[in-house]
Amino acid sequence: MRGKDEVRGSLFSYVDLEQRVRRDHPLRVIRGIVNAALIEMSPEFDALYPATGRDSIPPERLLRALLLQAFFSIRSERQLVERIDFDLLFRWFVGLGVDDPVWDATTFTKNRDRLLAGEVASRFLATVLAQPKLRALLSTEHFSVDGTLLEAWASTKSFRPKDGSGPPPDAGRNGEQDFRGQKRSNDTHASTTDPDARLFRKGPGKEAKLCFMGHALMENRHGLIVDALATRVSGHAERLAALHLVEPHADRPRRVTLAGDKGFDTRDFVAELREINVTPHLAQNTSGRRSAIDGRTTRHPGYAVSQRIRKRIEEAFGWAKTVAGLRKARHRGLAKIDWQFTFTMAAYNLVRLPKLLGAAPS
Repeated sequence: MRGKDEVRGSLFSYVDLEQRVRRDHPLRVIRGIVNAALIEMSPEFDALYPATGRDSIPPERLLRALLLQAFFSIRSERQLVERIDFDLLFRWFVGLGVDDPVWDATTFTKNRDRLLAGEVASRFLATVLAQPKLRALLSTEHFSVDGTLLEAWASTKSFRPKDGSGPPPDAGRNGEQDFRGQKRSNDTHASTTDPDARLFRKGPGKEAKLCFMGHALMENRHGLIVDALATRVSGHAERLAALHLVEPHADRPRRVTLAGDKGFDTRDFVAELREINVTPHLAQNTSGRRSAIDGRTTRHPGYAVSQRIRKRIEEAFGWAKTVAGLRKARHRGLAKIDWQFTFTMAAYNLVRLPKLLGAAPS
């Protein structure tokens, strides 16, 4: 007998979200890990909020929602709030009941800004990896480092002379401007949209873009990101950031190894690594020059292993740009870009944990 296509409303709701999410769903494992980290971070959340006033959106729910935005490639917070409203899986992960009202998009953004002002992203990354069952996955001796360009949320038309000279753009919302014949550099020009952004090109023959640079430190056992930060772009940014990232892990009696690409093969950088008890497993750059890495390092089998594994850090950068929406920044200013990049690296780790822990279906 054919069923009738009728819509019937009900006065009461008996939907249990726990029963709607299948038992082997990967988000169950991720939610358990995230909740344990957020409970540990509760004292830090207390310091960000005043003791009096109206209740805000709980920071735990804000962070869970931002994780969903990265997991499911949601391009705006307005779309994120709309998805939470009708998606039972999203409601369950965030911590909302079926009948709980969802926040307004503007309210969500204003509450999220409070988290951007604190070091919540770096603490979240560290707290997640500090859990006992996750700490066992990490290598404490072998690491890899690399950097990637993050396109700023600013147009090259906003890259104007600092002294205010230069012809104005044509009238209109997106007026034309001709840069032909003009010499523009970071010393004489700055973006009026995002002053922290710098003009930089990835290599010879590439176009110059306003961008930042994201840096990540990966442990070599399972390819998880153990630390991250974003900086302004420069020719020395990658090496300076690498020293900053690896130094806390080098404070131990036994030497650690650090793998990297040819861009790190300089005598000064290699000498600074050896000074802090780090063995440089860097790719040799012999293009018209002599490499700072000699046979004392390359003759060991571990060097070849590091060179093979170090490329896995590109998987984190690729996921962040293609899935998590980090190809173009959503925020302006170095502090917010640093927060966004670090939090995205934490989301990348969480995506990989269900399979690493053996809890997700193959």
